[in-house]
Amino acid sequence: MSHLRLYQTEWCPYCRMVTRAAERLGVHLELLNVDRDPTLRQMLVARRGRGTVPVLGIPRSEGEELLGESADIIAYLEKVASSAAPGP
Repeated sequence: MSHLRLYQTEWCPYCRMVTRAAERLGVHLELLNVDRDPTLRQMLVARRGRGTVPVLGIPRSEGEELLGESADIIAYLEKVASSAAPGP
């Protein structure tokens, strides 16, 4: 499975919702705190036009794709988990 990165803050309820879903689904996320590293938030603003979190970093051959919105992130994680699950 690819190395997924979650840009987040510790106080954000939507970020916590995503991390709980990842734990429930067994999907590992590298957690990157944008409050502790301001360059991360600056990158989000430069690439997405806003610095809001959560944002999931998905590795692609052409670079990291950034996916925002907690519901969309959780749906993506569910898809990743189901494709990684062993078949019958």
